Amino acid sequence: LRRRDLCSRGIRLAGKMRSDVIDLLDTYVERQGLDASASVAVVEGVPAAAAERWDEQTGTQRLLENLAAYRAFRALLAQMLEEQREQLGEADPALGRALAAVLLQVSAFAYHLEELLRLESRGPPSEEGAGPPPAPHLGLFERKLRGLGVLRELAQWAVRSARDLRQLAKPSPGSGSAPSPAESP
Repeated sequence: LRRRDLCSRGIRLAGKMRSDVIDLLDTYVERQGLDASASVAVVEGVPAAAAERWDEQTGTQRLLENLAAYRAFRALLAQMLEEQREQLGEADPALGRALAAVLLQVSAFAYHLEELLRLESRGPPSEEGAGPPPAPHLGLFERKLRGLGVLRELAQWAVRSARDLRQLAKPSPGSGSAPSPAESP
């Protein structure tokens, strides 16, 4: 029952986070002077939300992948917030507040995942060496595009996390039932 409650709360948190990330994406694109349809290459250090053989993963594997992703996003968002402050100072407090709010949600979600892992009788792995790769020396435009890539992928992770938690909340995870096509990424 506790597991189901934690999963339900996590699904709500993921939905709220996705909504806030989408709002932040719109603000970010506008304030950074970017085109919303801009193509962004894969960003180093950003975990991809797409999963091969998603339906074959155990609940613990899903939780561990989610936790690793949100820990990476926490570091990347902190980096973005720092760069934004260096670039704009307090000239754009709304963007800074929105970034800080999403960073807080990502941190809270990572903690929530750690709680679920504890419940699964498996404590979360340590964060030693789990920081993002050192920030490459990028020009201003490249940093803006990297930020866009980070936010887009975070929005995708919020969707994947909700799916993973729905799968985990099912009564008998060992029943071998395959997810419905609507649940498959």
